[in-house]
Order: sequence, then C-alpha cells, then structure tokens
Amino acid sequence: MSNLYDQPTIQVSLTPYTLGSIQLGGASERSRFDKLVANIPLWNQIFVISCVIAVSLDPLFFYIPFINEDLKCLGMDKNLKVVALVLRSLLDITFIVHIICQIRQAFKTVNSKLQTTRNSGWESKAKAVARNLSWRSVVTDVLALLPIPQVLLVNVFFKMRGSGYLDNRKILSFLLLAQYLPRIYRIHLSSKKLTQTGLWAKGAFNFFLYILASHVLGAYWYFFSIQRETSCWHRACVKRSISCMDTFYCDDPPTTPRNTEFLKELCPINFPPNATPPFDFGMFLDSLQSGNTATLNFPLKFFYSFWWGLRNLSNFGTNLTTSTYVWENLFAILISIIGLLLFLYLIGNVQTFMQLATTKSEETRQKIIKKEQAIEAWMVKNDLPEDMKNEIKNNIRQQLEENIDAADLENLFSILPWNIRKSLKRFLCMSTLRKVPMLKGMDEKVLKMICDYLKPVMYPENSLVVRMGQPLDRMLFITEGSIWTYMPGGMPTNSVKTKGGFYGEELLKWASSSSPKLPISTQNVQCHTKVEGFVLMSKDLTSVVSKCQLWWNTNDSHQGQGQVQPATAAGGAENSTPRIRYIMHPH
Repeated sequence: MSNLYDQPTIQVSLTPYTLGSIQLGGASERSRFDKLVANIPLWNQIFVISCVIAVSLDPLFFYIPFINEDLKCLGMDKNLKVVALVLRSLLDITFIVHIICQIRQAFKTVNSKLQTTRNSGWESKAKAVARNLSWRSVVTDVLALLPIPQVLLVNVFFKMRGSGYLDNRKILSFLLLAQYLPRIYRIHLSSKKLTQTGLWAKGAFNFFLYILASHVLGAYWYFFSIQRETSCWHRACVKRSISCMDTFYCDDPPTTPRNTEFLKELCPINFPPNATPPFDFGMFLDSLQSGNTATLNFPLKFFYSFWWGLRNLSNFGTNLTTSTYVWENLFAILISIIGLLLFLYLIGNVQTFMQLATTKSEETRQKIIKKEQAIEAWMVKNDLPEDMKNEIKNNIRQQLEENIDAADLENLFSILPWNIRKSLKRFLCMSTLRKVPMLKGMDEKVLKMICDYLKPVMYPENSLVVRMGQPLDRMLFITEGSIWTYMPGGMPTNSVKTKGGFYGEELLKWASSSSPKLPISTQNVQCHTKVEGFVLMSKDLTSVVSKCQLWWNTNDSHQGQGQVQPATAAGGAENSTPRIRYIMHPH
C-alpha cells in the first residue's frame, strides 16, 4: 500500500543571511561556527562551565601580595601574577564569544523577519537588532569582562601611597567585592537554561557553588589580612608622624633606611596570651600568626585559606572573633548571610529533588499498577490458564522494575522469553488453526510448528490489510477486532470476520502446489476496528511444508471441490524413511 508520507522531499532554504555568508566567501568557516553555537543546550553547558571556572580562578589575584615580616614590607608573587593574568585573559574570550553570539543571533532573527523588505535601511535594521537583543544578558557579560582585578590588584594596589591610603583601600575593597556580582549573576542566568540536565547534575552543581563560595571567601580573608596589617603600619606611621608609606613595598628601593622596630612594637602579631595588643587584628590574627600571609608557597596558603572559608561558612561565622573595626564586622556578617543563604538554597534544592524523586516514584508505581491491570484484563479476556498467567505476571513485573516503559501491552510478545511466547501463541491460535478447513486433518506437530512461525501484528482502525490484485503473501488469524472484505464496487462479499476468524486460506493451497507465483488477492481486506492477531508469512509457510513433508496433508473430508493433493504421495510415505526431521524451534 502506497503512502504519500513515504515520498522523499527536498527542502531548500535561502535566507538573506545565508546568501550574505556565501557572498563573503566564508561559507565553510561560518557553517562550522554555526554548528558550534546552533546547539544551544550544549553551548549553554559550555558557557556555564566557563563562568564557574572564571569565578574559581579570579581569587588567584588575591594571593599575589604577601608580607615580608622581617623587613615589614609588601611583596608581589610575580609567577602567580603571570599565571592569573593568562588564565583570566583566556576565560574572558568565552564572554566575548557569548556577546558575539547574542548579537549574531539577533542579526539572524532580524534578517529572517526582514527578508521580504529588501529596501529597509540600516537604521531600521539596527533598531530591530537592538529590540531583539537581551540587554540584561549583554550588559552582564560586559560588566563581567571589566578587568577590575587585573588593574586594581596588579597595578593600583602596589602604588597606593599618601595620606588617603586608607580611604583608597576601602574603595578598592568595595570594587573587588562588587566585581563578583555580574559574574555570579551570569552563572545564575545561564544555569536557568540548563533544562536537559538530570537531578543529580543539578544537585552536584548546587553543592559545587557551596564549595566555590568557601574558596572565594577564603581568598578574601587572606587579602584582607594583608590589608589589616598594612593599615596598622599606616596608623603607626601617623602616630609617629613619620612619612614611611613609600617604604612599604619590597620592590621599591627605599630612599632612607627602613625602620621596622617601631612597626614591630606597635603592630605585633605575636604576644603573650593574656596581654592586650596595641592593635586588634580581629579575625585576621590567625592568618598573620600562622605565617599564611608571609609565604610564597601557593598550595600552602591556598588550602589553609580555603579551609578557613569552608569552616566558617559551614557554621555561619559563629566562631569568628572580630575587632570593633566596622568593615571587618561587615565582612563577618557577609559570611554569615552567605552561609545561611547557600545552606537554605542547597537544602531547598535537595528537598525539591527528594519531592521530585518521590513524585516520580509514585507515578512509576501508578503506571505499574495500570499496566498490570491492563495485562491482567487482557489475560482474563483471552481465558489464559492460571499457570501461564502467573508466569507472564512474574516476567512482566521484572520488566517493569527494570524499565517502566518496557512492558507495553502492544509489545507484549517482544518482551516475553521465547518459551512463554511459544506457549502463548499455541494457546491463542491452536483453536483458530483447527477451524481452517484445509488444516482440520493436519497432524498436531504441523499445527504446533505453524504456531511457532506466527508473528503478532496490530492494524489500526480502517487500515487496508490486503489490496485486491496484489500478491497474497500472508495468512491472517484474528484474536481481537474485526475485518471485512469487499470488491471494488463496494459490495461486501463475506460476513465480517471477528475474533477466531481467519483470511488467506488460498496460501495453503499455494504452499501445497509447486507453483512459484503467489496467489493474487481477489478482494480488499480492511479493518473495521482496531485488529490484533497473528500472520503466517508465505516464506514461513514454505519452511513449515519443507520441514514437515511427512506430516503435511491438506486432504479434508468436508471439502468438495478444489482439493489439492498432499505434497508427498501416500505410497512414498509407506516405503521410505522421513528425509527431514521435525524441528520444534525454527530459526
């Protein structure tokens, strides 16, 4: 039966954008770029991962400064500076590509809408592109690209001098904190587009955010510890009325001999337990006393700072001992708030995941119950024996536990093991085979082999099973539904065939003869309702005849005319041994 939907179709799309790409001579290169960014879910995943890596690497800039406690000066880790600058520059390329992709996508959208209006000016196109751009996303990417840590920490921080040092340092600290907002917000915008990730992937991502926050806060704690000691140096210089800020940097050669004795006296980091120090370093004292800020060993100070951030984020900063310094207390409050928010966010997501898992489990259980009820009704309807019912139930239940969509009533035979499948086909079709006049006198072994070759089929309502004038290559046995036959004029030639009926007996006559040509159908066979049943294909029938020549006998006492002689002569069967043995499990 021909089907219009089976005809091949060719679709040609010529948009102004494609034509423009060809005119520019870069079609192949643009096609590769199109393939890269056309897969939006994949690009979103790549971009989110890039954003997370970028936020993870930005704190490296905070570990560049260190304190030389012997000389009381501020040094720079030049190796770490080069590494941080290179990594930051490489990851900024991702943001640039994302901005270009957004603008390019807006251009493509505008071109597809304006392809009929060729004479539209560049001003109207520019306005249309601006309307199609997601400005919130573009502005966030631009702000995230600003080289704040490169400029402030690598250049400005090591050149701050004069009486406004403390005020300038506060502005610098504020900008360093603020530069994280667009990057974190960028992760939030991109992570919302990850709709195809699983629950476990989203849970792992939320947990990673908790670890990332510990890493960032630990880096800030390290940097603020250095700032706190240099603040003490500045206050000591002011107290002694000495202009000594120019001598605080180890790389700058001092114009006068560096006097560090008064700094050790007014800014001591080691003192007796019960003594009151002249300067309260607050929660930064631990970093200074442990030598964390004085070492160039990056793994040592990184993991120590990371552990401090994770420990205080987990207990919401309750163990922090702060001084009366306002900015220090604000930092401690920020740690408590971030810890609480991340904890609630993580717990909330875990609870959501558990609810989704519970809901999914309940839905799965309901599906299993419905499928078991449907299969139970089908078995009762076909009057299956109890032992076969139990065997099918056990097998279906095992399939449902492995895959809820595996056990479908329409595909029941495809998921049952071969032994149950064989027994079920024999039970359902043996009585129908015995109704066929040419098979009434057939040996039991032949009927069983025919059952083994039967294939389950299902036809939708009003579908055409056999068309008149076409070769008849199958014999249909109906187990559910009804079919009717008719001539081209539309007049029915037979009564409607229902459950237990069959069609295509001519194929048995053809198999018993030596004709190589299949019989031609003289009727149209159409489904009146949805039909379930089994078909015996012509090639399978010839296999049965060839394997069971000794038992193949289509003589029937109830038939009057049109009798076909058996494939093997009776006399030949009396004086010869069987040439082909009966095979119970055909391939």
